Amino acid sequence: QVQLVESGGGLVQPGGSLRLSCAASGSIFSIYAMGWYRQAPGKQRDLVARITSSGMTKYADSVKGRFTISRDNAKNTGYLQMNSLKPEDTAVYFCNLVWGPYDYWGQGTQVTVSS
Repeated sequence: QVQLVESGGGLVQPGGSLRLSCAASGSIFSIYAMGWYRQAPGKQRDLVARITSSGMTKYADSVKGRFTISRDNAKNTGYLQMNSLKPEDTAVYFCNLVWGPYDYWGQGTQVTVSS
């Protein structure tokens, strides 16, 4: 069993930055692919960014050039650096770890972009 705890969300003005963290415990973090997803009110949960165990990354078109996903396997922690934030980035952000049939989610952290 893997436990995930996200942190780093909050209220930020348009154009600002936030860094989300996803701390994992209970298993070997390095073997998992890690993703960040987000869900706005009334909308489906969508992939924001993903990083494989080997470090390959993928981004949603809406965040390319603004967000950066990374991981520190020694600290069992993943990150999402979010720059040039826009009001449409407002959502609950969730961390996800996947390895084979194993699929784990965090509880989510709220990001609100507003002036």
